[in-house]
Amino acid sequence: MPAWHFLTLVVIVASMDLPDKHHDVDTSSWRALPARDGTFLTRQQARSWALVLDSRSIPCCIESDGNGWLLLVPEHQLESARRELRLYEEANQDWPPAVPAARQLIENTLPTVSVLLLLATFYNLTLIGLSVPERGILDLYELGAAHAAGIRGGQWWRCVTALTLHAGSVHLLSNLAIGGAFIILLCRELGSGLAWSLLLASGTLGNLINAWVQSPDHRSVGASTAVFGAVGILAAIRLVRDRHHLQRRWFIPVAAGLALLAILGTEGRQTDLGAHLFGFCFGVFFGVCAESLMGKYGRPGAVLNFLLAVLSVALVGAAWWAALEFPG
Repeated sequence: MPAWHFLTLVVIVASMDLPDKHHDVDTSSWRALPARDGTFLTRQQARSWALVLDSRSIPCCIESDGNGWLLLVPEHQLESARRELRLYEEANQDWPPAVPAARQLIENTLPTVSVLLLLATFYNLTLIGLSVPERGILDLYELGAAHAAGIRGGQWWRCVTALTLHAGSVHLLSNLAIGGAFIILLCRELGSGLAWSLLLASGTLGNLINAWVQSPDHRSVGASTAVFGAVGILAAIRLVRDRHHLQRRWFIPVAAGLALLAILGTEGRQTDLGAHLFGFCFGVFFGVCAESLMGKYGRPGAVLNFLLAVLSVALVGAAWWAALEFPG
């Protein structure tokens, strides 16, 4: 933080306890410093200016004449006081920065819910089984689970297909109920195409890194890696958007996301904390990138959102085609 901006915070906090007048000093020959427009100062402005001068070792005192407040300084230091206050005002004329305007949310809840319902439909398909000529009924869990040894061996598609599988109805419903709220909010914030592509990227990379830190026998399934990617993306969006106002509390949005990870992402015997953590971390990374770009260029338009959505669908389709074509 620039020195003058730091001094601004000191002024706000410390000026509340600043004495209004030096009772042991003769101030009869002191000169008053008017406000910038030549009028009287407000009490808060007089106290703020007094603290600035005090920090520059320029004696001053505050008096009221009934119409407003005056800041008095010795006549021989009048020009020095004006110079210091001018520098202070110039350095802080745009501080603190204006609160960013709230971005209007996109109304795309229905398409998002439709995709979530499609995920639930696919779960029912895994229960029934997929019958393929000459191969019989396929075990989709065996083909698509995030098997660490398989991923290390080059079966990249498992990082994607595992996001579409669930270990049971409770697992599915928890992801739809809890994760669905974050996903709906993210899609409304970014647009469906960008949101789903970032979710897919966070979940896929989370599964990839998790496979390399786990034992070769490790297996996992579930969309929760992408769900915690959504939590990370939302936390990063808030972090970047409000970075000037958070100041030294910049970590609060990320800390809130980590708290959600600790509360929701560590329960149950089969919970894959590593995948959740890596999904969250990649979500933070992609969220920072996305919000930084949107701050400069705005949200993606309808065409780009459509292309990103098509790319996401194509990636999932290609992953399952590879899983069926190369069962390993």
